[in-house]
Amino acid sequence: VQLQACGGGLVQSGGSLRLSCEASGRTSRGYAITWFRRAPGKERELVAAISWSGGRTYYADSVKGRFTISKDNADNTIYLQMNALKPEDSAVYHCAAQPWATAQAMERASGVRYWGQGTQVTVSS
Repeated sequence: VQLQACGGGLVQSGGSLRLSCEASGRTSRGYAITWFRRAPGKERELVAAISWSGGRTYYADSVKGRFTISKDNADNTIYLQMNALKPEDSAVYHCAAQPWATAQAMERASGVRYWGQGTQVTVSS
C-alpha cells in the first residue's frame, strides 16, 4: 500500500484546510487510515482515524468539532477537513495505515504498516 498525502499550507487562524491521503494498493478491510501530527518539540499525536469501510471514525479531543475525516470509497482517498484552525494545529501531518483498534493502541502506532509522507500545516495568529 502506498499513501500519498497532500493539502497542507499556510492559513490564518480561524481558516480552513483540507488534507487528502490517496491510498493505492490492497488494504485489509480491518484497517484504518489514521492522521497523525507532530509539532516541533512535541510528541506525535493521533488526530483522527477512519475505518477502511468508512463506518467508524475517531477524533482526538483537541480537534473534535473542528476536524472531519471522510473517505471516498470510489478512489480510496481519505480527507481531513480542518476548520477553525488554531496556531496550535501547526504541525507536520502524516497519514498512516494500521489495523483499527482502540484509540490508545492506534495512538502508539505500533501497528502502522504504511506511512505517507508528511505535509506541513502552518496556522498564523
